[in-house]
Amino acid sequence: MALTVFLPVCALFVSLLAGCGSTEPKNLLDSIRSGEVVLGTKFDQPGLGIYNPDKSMSGFDPAVSEYVVNHIADSLGVPHPKISWRETPSARREAMIEHGEVDMIAATYSINENRAKKVDFGGPYLITYQGLMVRKSDESIQNLPDLGKGKKLCSVTGSTSAQNVKAQLPNIELQEYDSYSACVEALRRGKVDALTTDESILAGYSNFWKGEFRLVEMTYLKDACVKKALKAAGTPFSTERYGIGLAKGDSESVNKVNEALDSMLKPSADNGPSPWISALRESLGDDYVNQIEQRAEKPGSKFAFTPKPGDLAFLESKSTPCPAGLK
Repeated sequence: MALTVFLPVCALFVSLLAGCGSTEPKNLLDSIRSGEVVLGTKFDQPGLGIYNPDKSMSGFDPAVSEYVVNHIADSLGVPHPKISWRETPSARREAMIEHGEVDMIAATYSINENRAKKVDFGGPYLITYQGLMVRKSDESIQNLPDLGKGKKLCSVTGSTSAQNVKAQLPNIELQEYDSYSACVEALRRGKVDALTTDESILAGYSNFWKGEFRLVEMTYLKDACVKKALKAAGTPFSTERYGIGLAKGDSESVNKVNEALDSMLKPSADNGPSPWISALRESLGDDYVNQIEQRAEKPGSKFAFTPKPGDLAFLESKSTPCPAGLK
């Protein structure tokens, strides 16, 4: 009788758990050898991860994931595996890896010290920064100080992005919505004047709604103390490095992922654009890619463009303490 009750209960929760068997983390290389992999990504992020009506995926994160998995298969001498996609909400990414629901995750997954305690990361494969998106027709916002002139700033509830701006511009009016899509719609309708989050996310929306928006760079206006660390004037508000999440301790898979990313960053066989830059341009648009590439090339620029897979030294870097009296 107990078994009769268990089976329907297991079926009920199959969307939350990858079955009712083992919840041990998956090994990416073993899954590739078996011929089937489950890859986690976002399903609702224009330019970065969109689940299409025909059940295919589009966006930069899925493009990177497919390249990585197929490159690893080639290096192992096995056929390219069948790929199943699993939506991975931000709050569940570590749990989905730990419970074996996915083999790996590429889903605007910023590498940081706390997450690296629970999962291992390949990459980074993209470097992005906090930015602003405004209506293209609104010429009144050209830089961060312009937001302090009676403008409304939108961000997602619980995000630190808007709070970073509020610390620099105390008089700014914040409007919080429950999703980036809701913020974008509010911006389109004129209910807010700007949206702030990762530039890559903003670029995806801007490229989707072609001609409606433009991006504005964000740097600290003056020296600031943020979480007891000094942020010097002119530096980016935040630096996010997107990585591929894997099971903790699976160093062999991490190495293979980094090898694949290194290959993706190299020029094509005819010395043309790398598969990485081609995917980035297709996903986020030429205008954005040209902008951030040129920005990084400026003398003394504090913005990077090309990631260095396998280089996680930034996790060990120490922040500069705030000078006495700086707020």
